[in-house]
Amino acid sequence: MFRRSLPLPALLAALALLLAPAPGAAEAVLVTGAGKASAALNFRVVIPPVMRVIENSHPMQIDGAQPVEQRLVVLSNMKHGFCASLRLNDPQLTGWRLKTEETAGVTLQPLADGYRLCANRPGRFTLRLQHEFAPGPFQAAQTWPVQTELLAL
Repeated sequence: MFRRSLPLPALLAALALLLAPAPGAAEAVLVTGAGKASAALNFRVVIPPVMRVIENSHPMQIDGAQPVEQRLVVLSNMKHGFCASLRLNDPQLTGWRLKTEETAGVTLQPLADGYRLCANRPGRFTLRLQHEFAPGPFQAAQTWPVQTELLAL
């Protein structure tokens, strides 16, 4: 049978590695009869503020004095709700009136240059807005004249 032996420096290096203490041995301690362990965790969940227009549908054009419906669906988790500002972007239109069905927590206020629609709590709001425009000087159909802006409270 054939045997091969290691050179002396390699043998000494291997023995030194075997005799050296393991790095984790100094941290491992056995304790008996110890007391109870306890720990406290404090979690803080932060929900970012969200205000999203899910739908803002209305006709692309108006063509006279008949009522026109705008459907506005807003999702908000704002603590105090939101407001929508509705204004005419065409100064030639006159006699604009806005109505909405009564919904809990939603108010409609006329302003000098439009209307302010506010919801005072978080939630999902589906608002049906009835716009009426007085007959004006326009002869043909006119593009949608109402600008809607949202403001978080």
